[in-house]
Amino acid sequence: MIFADLFFLYIFMALCIPAYFISKNVTYRNIVLVIFSLVFYAWSKPAWLLLLLASVTCNYFFGLLIDKWKGTAKAKIGVACSLVFSLGMLFVFKYTDFFISNINGIFGTDIPMTGIELPIGISFYTFQIISYIMDVYWGKVAVQKNYFRLLMYISLFPQLVAGPIVRYSTVEKEIGSRNPTTADISEGITRFITGLGKKVILANGFYGIVEDFLGGNLENVSVLGTWYGVILYSLYVYFDFSGYSDMAIGMGRIFGFHFDENFNYPFICKNITEFWQRWHISLGSFFRDYLLYVPIFGKRRPYGGLFLVWFCTGFWHGASWNYIIWGLYYGLFILAERLIGSKRLKKVPDVIMHIYNKIVIIIGFGIFYFTDIGRLGTFLGNLVGANGNTFSDISVQTSFVNNIFLIIFGIAVSMPLIPKLKIMLQKTSAGENAVGAVTILSNIAILLICTILLVENTNNPFLYWTF
Repeated sequence: MIFADLFFLYIFMALCIPAYFISKNVTYRNIVLVIFSLVFYAWSKPAWLLLLLASVTCNYFFGLLIDKWKGTAKAKIGVACSLVFSLGMLFVFKYTDFFISNINGIFGTDIPMTGIELPIGISFYTFQIISYIMDVYWGKVAVQKNYFRLLMYISLFPQLVAGPIVRYSTVEKEIGSRNPTTADISEGITRFITGLGKKVILANGFYGIVEDFLGGNLENVSVLGTWYGVILYSLYVYFDFSGYSDMAIGMGRIFGFHFDENFNYPFICKNITEFWQRWHISLGSFFRDYLLYVPIFGKRRPYGGLFLVWFCTGFWHGASWNYIIWGLYYGLFILAERLIGSKRLKKVPDVIMHIYNKIVIIIGFGIFYFTDIGRLGTFLGNLVGANGNTFSDISVQTSFVNNIFLIIFGIAVSMPLIPKLKIMLQKTSAGENAVGAVTILSNIAILLICTILLVENTNNPFLYWTF
């Protein structure tokens, strides 16, 4: 089951929301969320639910033992056991065939592939579990002694399969006590519909164009065609993932949870460091807080920690060499910016900084797109005409003209223009009323347009469900 689906919108949510608000207290509401979350997760493949329940159950007991043994060597053993179990599950299901294929390639062996299917959401809920266990060990949060509350936290369907990675500390109080206000519900609905529009109208619209230019024979694509395709792919990934995050945050808000932001208009950044402070914030902050300062060979090594973070950032995204290259690619630029220093970077004209970081970001998305290393090499050559490809062709011009309004609208929405306009208008009571009316009308229009588009397109998977 996916968010951008008519069944989810008009059946699942139509049953879940009334059942939730009919419930009289937080205990019953938690039961409703657990039931609907487990149904949501088991919908595509019930066997994956057993894996989720096993992870929750084992780490529930690990958490209790770590709390019981706090301050002793046994607590460290409990943490180690939890990490081995959780990361071991992730490794088996996500990376086994990757390592087998590389071993076969290097040593000429013929080890058969396992063909293990990747359970959706395992990368996200594994990191949520790790954050909970580590925070219990460090004393940042109290251990959750109620199994079903911990189950609800990890399995909560808005953020279960593609984030954001919600830390236990963020929702610790709201798990046991919350009462959604009218403002929460109103803002949650608006946020959800905004995310739906990003996905169905913008992301899906860009994806078809991207496949036309990057999905086929790259040798026939011109220089401008290659740049055009990868720029639109950058917009596609942004609207697909930030749209999902908006929907998750919006649904959480409806139920009384206040999740942290996961995107903050990343394309307005002035450097690569800032880009990653604005892009997939929950993942970046997770690696910063739980991995960056891990002692390497007994000492904290800033460059070694940075390498480890960006290697893991890339590898977390998928069992393919292009993701590792992609992670290290960004790590090198962030290292360079650290060595140069923020004071020196501020002296560089903003125009030059924007040109620099946009080129780096766009090429980075190209590395992210091509899981086949050979095609990745062709793509990089295409960017500078090294493959004998022409500079331009009629297909680029035709596609650009045909999709000009989609492109302009997409670029405008990727910038904080609408929020700034709303702030300006809300300075007066008349302006605030106008903003409220326009928001309601926009919500109705977006929902209607998305419904029509979803009738014609039943396959709307989110990109990050595969991670």
